[in-house]
Amino acid sequence: MPDENMVASATERFEIALHTSAGQVTAAVDVPTGFVPVSAIVPLMHRLGGEAQALELTRLSEQGKAPSCQRGCAACCRMLVPISAPEAFALRDWIRSCPIDQQTRISARLHDVKAQLLSHGLWPRLAEFSEEGRQVDDQILEDVNRAYYALRIPCPFLEDEECTIYEHRPAACRELLVLSPPDRCADVIKNPVEPVPVPIQMSTVLGLLWQELATTSTRLIPLPLILEWAERHEQEREQTWGGTQLFDQALEKLWRFLSQSVSGNSTSNVR
Repeated sequence: MPDENMVASATERFEIALHTSAGQVTAAVDVPTGFVPVSAIVPLMHRLGGEAQALELTRLSEQGKAPSCQRGCAACCRMLVPISAPEAFALRDWIRSCPIDQQTRISARLHDVKAQLLSHGLWPRLAEFSEEGRQVDDQILEDVNRAYYALRIPCPFLEDEECTIYEHRPAACRELLVLSPPDRCADVIKNPVEPVPVPIQMSTVLGLLWQELATTSTRLIPLPLILEWAERHEQEREQTWGGTQLFDQALEKLWRFLSQSVSGNSTSNVR
């Protein structure tokens, strides 16, 4: 069954085999042949990343290991979450589809987060990260990540310690699982955790796709900035591409990622 955001009057079926560090992911997907925005590719790419992660969890289970993450544990929801431009557009569209009262609550929480970040001098630095033409030094990014985490600011989409956008959450959130005891997550700086390996970092793949489509250096946007960033890039959000062309380009970026992360891996698709 095709993802609901990918449904169109005419579709083309792709048979995909992805060779990842966790094993081979196989899937049949129906891609629209008409024109769609880049956000339309997001649910499908999240699905492929989720299937790769499921293989990794199966592999770990065979070794007697399992994630310690449980519903209601929101320690990681105080970290700075980077998302790709396609995910930012998709999440913006979801917010705008919500009832007005829910949109108001989300906007208020985003405003509160911005106020806290401004008071600590972090907002301008995060804004720089989301602008094109700027390559962020790894050490600078690490320093900002630590400073953000030290504030323990709850994610603006967190209510009563539960994620309100769980089905629409970014790839970075989907991929963050740990094997270490949950009490270590109270302070991951003092108590480093053991993460579950991630076969496909889908936010990176989608970021590479956006770089090519928009001919920009922007790859990842800090989550608290998504609405402001999406509003500044409204014209790009409204752009459309042929569905099969878009999917082909996404697969090419996925192949590039896998070929760099696992020797000998390849991505194939048969129509």
